[in-house]
Amino acid sequence: MKNTIFGIIIFLLITVVSNSIFVVAQTERAVMLQFGDMVRTDIPPGLHFKVPYVNTVRKFDARVLTVDATPQRYLTLEQKALLVDSYAMWRIIDVERFYTATSGDESRANSLLAQRVNDGLRNKFGARDLQEVVSGQRDALMMELTEELNTYTAEQYGIEVIDVRVKRIDLPDDVRSSVYERMTSERQREAQQLRSRGNELAIGIEADADRQEAVLLVEAYRDSELIRGEGDAQAASIYASAFTKDPEFYSFTRSLNSYRDTFSSKGDVLLLQPDSDYFKYMRSGDAPQ
Repeated sequence: MKNTIFGIIIFLLITVVSNSIFVVAQTERAVMLQFGDMVRTDIPPGLHFKVPYVNTVRKFDARVLTVDATPQRYLTLEQKALLVDSYAMWRIIDVERFYTATSGDESRANSLLAQRVNDGLRNKFGARDLQEVVSGQRDALMMELTEELNTYTAEQYGIEVIDVRVKRIDLPDDVRSSVYERMTSERQREAQQLRSRGNELAIGIEADADRQEAVLLVEAYRDSELIRGEGDAQAASIYASAFTKDPEFYSFTRSLNSYRDTFSSKGDVLLLQPDSDYFKYMRSGDAPQ
């Protein structure tokens, strides 16, 4: 009987001690409640004690968490509809405020943050056109939205928004065709401008080439005429010099060349009197000695 009572006492002691000790991991944040009222906030990691069945400990994940928002339809500054899929990364920085705002429910925190992200994106997209949203100011928009959300969520929910990003931006089916047609017409207009500029450059290049060709031909003709004139002058000078040295021999040489050119073809017929001056060097006794 005594052993049974002693065993019961030991069991009760173990039960009380085990319910009096709790551990907070490095990746957790915790608060202690007493009959529903918060008595300790932001309990640090380590081994801690509580009053069994009086105190209750609530633990929360202190790591960076991600909320994946449902894709939403937003309108840009020029009233273009877009389907935007976004996500946000956050973590708890004030455990007491987080528990008060969300009752420690992580899914509720995700829902509240997703709603704030959607409202912020709707306002930011509505103040910018399609080009700025898609590429031009997208990074600046996300940084600005993150800073604005941090100011609100830290005060209201006790959480810090680390980053907000857009995973994908799609065009709704009802506006996709019109946007594609506008993009196609813009590209065709740019292509036409490039072709016109290219044709203009081509005409200029061809005109310059024609001008250079004309200049080269004129200069070549001028140089050839100068060379031909100099050659004719030299030839005339040589002829004159040879003629003055021996006029009779010069006349004889010219006659031989004339005979050769005249009788080069057997089909040619030449009717001349035998005693004409043309045959004076062919008549007997008239050739120079």
